[in-house]
Amino acid sequence: MTNTQVTVLGLGAMGKALAATFLTGGVSATVWNRTAGRDAELVAAGAVGAGSVAEAIDNGEVIIAVLLDHASVHQTLDPVVSQLRGKRLINLTSTAPEESRELARWADEHGIEFLDGGIMAVPSMIGTPASSILYSGDKALFEAHRATLELLGTAEFLGDDPGLAALYDFSLLSGMYMMFAGFFHGAAMMSSAGVSAQEFAQRAVPWVTAMAQGFPGYAGAIDSRDYSAEVQHLEFQQAAVNAIVRASRDAGVATDLIAPIAELIDRQIRAGHGAAAFARTIEELR
Repeated sequence: MTNTQVTVLGLGAMGKALAATFLTGGVSATVWNRTAGRDAELVAAGAVGAGSVAEAIDNGEVIIAVLLDHASVHQTLDPVVSQLRGKRLINLTSTAPEESRELARWADEHGIEFLDGGIMAVPSMIGTPASSILYSGDKALFEAHRATLELLGTAEFLGDDPGLAALYDFSLLSGMYMMFAGFFHGAAMMSSAGVSAQEFAQRAVPWVTAMAQGFPGYAGAIDSRDYSAEVQHLEFQQAAVNAIVRASRDAGVATDLIAPIAELIDRQIRAGHGAAAFARTIEELR
């Protein structure tokens, strides 16, 4: 149990999960949401329901924003910025790295301590060992409330750059979305033969899990920019991916997802890198 007075702004699925976990951990929590009524279950569990943002901020030492986006953070907090002076603001809203940096500058201008975070979990994982939240910005703020933050999951401080946690968050999420999209594409292909998504998933999970073990090898090539390849060079990959494109069309599946990968490979080959490893396609991205 900690003595921190926490205010949670935003009671979507994630905000509710955070507030509920604080209450379970013995933390005094005030909650607010733009739409009235979403706090009923939390209030019944012991939270203080605030009727306004101003009231919610007055009740909290640490203000945690879990809102829709960057614009909503300003829409919610700009009108009460004078009340935030001397408070500690932790932004767990999904804001892009430059937006997190802008919020840090805004907070500094108004005498507000600021920490940004990226939640690497879905709401049901909050408060379990599977939950991880990345933080960056004000290290003193992080250390002062680390015990409270660790109620939510593993808390890791990445550095003083307030945009770094968001950069990690969005970079990891990009891999997640592309992984799921790849599964959707494969499931669409298999459906042309009457194979259910459930049946396909039974093969996809072990396959994708095994392939993920290749990340460190790719990382070494990317960091060293040594893209030499003894086997499966880009010209080999081109033939394979083009075959997937043809198979997709034959199955009546749109190529919106796979065609851009083929184009990355094609551009590298046109530039004279056909003998290089697949990892060299990163040079088309950065």
